[in-house]
Amino acid sequence: MSAIDFSDPKTIAFLTEALTAAGVDGLEISSASGKLRIVVSGGENHVSQAAKASSKPAVIKAPMAGIFQLRDSASADLPHSVAAADVLGFSRVGHVLVPLRAGHSGVLTRRLIEPGTLVGFGDALFEIEAQS
Repeated sequence: MSAIDFSDPKTIAFLTEALTAAGVDGLEISSASGKLRIVVSGGENHVSQAAKASSKPAVIKAPMAGIFQLRDSASADLPHSVAAADVLGFSRVGHVLVPLRAGHSGVLTRRLIEPGTLVGFGDALFEIEAQS
């Protein structure tokens, strides 16, 4: 099996398209030969427009399969306020951590998955209610 050439523009373009399609904000890969960081801007941060418009809680979903890790600030007593840019946790695959952002301001009311659980793409992780 040959190693992936992360300096190849076609590989970088493919990874960027895959991240964008999955709604992932970014990716960083480190190896002995160097480091590749891809940052995707302007995404929806995994919160659907329908959830934003309704009075139902928004469900924050996993952007990719991995091991769910909770950020310390998200383990505080629930409910508590969160800002759109707040990182609630991470999806871990090997040494790669993909941040799970709130996506919009509101009140974090529920954590739906226990830390250390293997999650799949699109699995529900948190519920956030709009602040009134």
